[in-house]
Amino acid sequence: MEPALAISTPTDEVLQTAAQFGINNIVVYSGPGSPGRDGQRQSYSDYVALRMRIESFGLKLVAIEGGFSPHRKYDDVIFGGPKQDELIEELLAEVHDMGNAGIPIWGYNWMPNSWGRAYPTYIRGGALATGYDWDWEQERRPLTFGREVDEDSMWAALEYWIKAVTPVAEKVGIRCGIHPEDPPVPQRAGVPGLFRSFDAFKRLVEIVPSDYNAIEFCQGTFSEMPGEDIYEMIEYFASRNKVLYVHFRNVTGKAPKFNEEFINNGYVDMKRAMRTYRDAGYKGTFIDDHCPIMLNDAEFPGNLGGYRSRLFAQGYIQGLIESVTKEVEYGGSVGSRR
Repeated sequence: MEPALAISTPTDEVLQTAAQFGINNIVVYSGPGSPGRDGQRQSYSDYVALRMRIESFGLKLVAIEGGFSPHRKYDDVIFGGPKQDELIEELLAEVHDMGNAGIPIWGYNWMPNSWGRAYPTYIRGGALATGYDWDWEQERRPLTFGREVDEDSMWAALEYWIKAVTPVAEKVGIRCGIHPEDPPVPQRAGVPGLFRSFDAFKRLVEIVPSDYNAIEFCQGTFSEMPGEDIYEMIEYFASRNKVLYVHFRNVTGKAPKFNEEFINNGYVDMKRAMRTYRDAGYKGTFIDDHCPIMLNDAEFPGNLGGYRSRLFAQGYIQGLIESVTKEVEYGGSVGSRR
């Protein structure tokens, strides 16, 4: 288990900072469907160049995150429209290039409305975080497509996509996984949120039972799912090798109303969560995510939150990893001990 840093632009400053903090793993926001140079799709050579640039700082490009959803161009992929096959072929060509360029993981989402928050919230010490209230959003947001979208048709399109992308991913060695609906509510602006529950992800990974059909495990969003146990979900999916990497963040509670928090201030016991990953055999990376904005904080390129807040979270993650690892090395008790 190791820390990772997610960024959109791998500048010298960001990569050198990661190296100095002992963050050896980098996740870059990009992927199939994201515009590359001159608005064109990214090519094999683009992905090779990105990987080599990161490696030049002694770091590893462990994943690409993002891509075609929520870009409107790809709605036919998500809803099964007339250009579904044409657009899927376009995306699969880029997946093929990513894998051949040595990218080991692609995390993406199935959220045509993107992720959503309702308003800013002041938390510990006056830091600024994001909050969500489903009723608040329902009252203010019109239907995205002027109508209610059928959930069964979205599942059918998703299954069609998974059966198309997984064989390509297996061939070129790039593991693919889907981010949960954020926030995990039944629908937003008339569009169903497919991945809002434990059962939904069980259904996903059984569409094609392969290590290359997995989960971008946003712990924050999983912990927002009403009626679910975050530790049970971690154990279930991590023990089955379905967790590609983890967005390791904390929240005050569950949907339909919650707000994000500092990593060490929320309802989830983060050390218990880290132990659960360890005991389930998870070997991957942990990313700080949606960090609050602190006093006089500068925006950190490529993610919500500032330099101070993100580096605080990174230090906390590294401390937890070291702590739970040494519990085993030095013969400490494991499992449910708190």
